[in-house]
Formats: sequence, structure tokens, C-alpha cells
Amino acid sequence: MSEDRYATVDRYLEDLFAPADPALAGALERSNEAGLPAISVSSAHGRLLHVLALACHATRILEIGTLGGYSTIWLARAVPRGGRLLTLEREAAYAQVARRNLADAGVADRVEVRVGDARDTLAQLQRDGAGPFDLVFIDADKPPYAEYLAAVLHLSAPGTLIVADNVVRDGRVAQDAVDDEAVAGVQRFNAAVAAEPRVAAAIIQQVGVKGYDGMAFAVVR
Repeated sequence: MSEDRYATVDRYLEDLFAPADPALAGALERSNEAGLPAISVSSAHGRLLHVLALACHATRILEIGTLGGYSTIWLARAVPRGGRLLTLEREAAYAQVARRNLADAGVADRVEVRVGDARDTLAQLQRDGAGPFDLVFIDADKPPYAEYLAAVLHLSAPGTLIVADNVVRDGRVAQDAVDDEAVAGVQRFNAAVAAEPRVAAAIIQQVGVKGYDGMAFAVVR
């Protein structure tokens, strides 16, 4: 099957399960206008995150990598009254766009955006005794992915679901010698999550409008 066929099927599924939504479309439009990179999850993957959050009855969600808040909106819409979503973004300009998008989507009351290096913020959360979180979504810079995993395990409890995006990288993760820091970072993450005795994990390959990649899913034992 060609990439065009994958994308066509993806759009068919999006029309069924993730139809046009003004708030989500507006979030992507404002992110594009602000010059943010076009690397948000697809609408189909956003819907998947929403369903996963509902499936694990998540009232406390941690997201690493906010960008323009597109995936944040999908996750926040699954949070019940009284629940909270904490999302971490390194770039202050991105966080500013995300806050506006979250407000326009009507979910700002349940979301906190923190700006700074996620590794520093995660360490501070651990010192503060934050968590445990019910669901963690990792979709940020790839070189520290294994560090993010180690950190969020300290903020988790049995049953916590950890999801990490972009862990196949167009198949390059299967190559032995890689000179790409992002691919190398994901390889370290994949090896770490596979060897981590505190979780049961799997990685699923995906194709669609975002090309060829995959997601990791890990449940804390």
C-alpha cells in the first residue's frame, strides 16, 4: 500500500471519529500563524488519547510537550470536573499560544501550563511530592525521552498509563548505527521501557497522514 492510501484511510477514520471541530481547527490555525512547527498529533491520534484517558478514568494527567495545546485539548476534554492536567513546555512563546488555544476551547480551567526544561520541572514535581498521575503523555524533544521515562515513573502508581509518541521514526529506530540525535534518543527510550520491570509495555507501528511512526504504551505494574 502507498502512503497516499494510508493517508486516505486516515482521513476516512478521522471523518468518522474526529469530525471537524472549530476549537481544534482554531488551535492548529493559530499555531501555524505563530510559526510553531507543524508536529502536533493527528486528529485520529488526538481521539485515541482522549479515549485512553477515558478508559483509565484519568483525573490527573501529565503531558510533556505542549506545543500549541492541540493534544492538550483532546486530553483535557476527557478530564472530569475536579480533575487537573499539567502540561510542560520548554518554549515560552509556544506556551503563550497554547494558553490562548486552551481558553478558546473552554478547558483552561482544568489545565496548568508550566514553562521550562521538562527535566527540571519533573525533578521539582518529585521534590514536591506531586502525583501520582493516572496518565502521562510524552511528546517532546526526543534525546531526553529515556530521562523523561525515569522521571515519570517516580510520579506514577500501579495502573498509571504512560504513552510516548514518535518512537518508530520512519523505521530508523531499527538501524544499528544512527547519527540522528532524535532517533538515538528514541532508541534509548525503547530499550529502557522494554527492560523496565516496573511496567508492562508495547510499541505499535502507525501509518497515516503523519507518515510512518509509532507509539509506546506502558502500564505501571
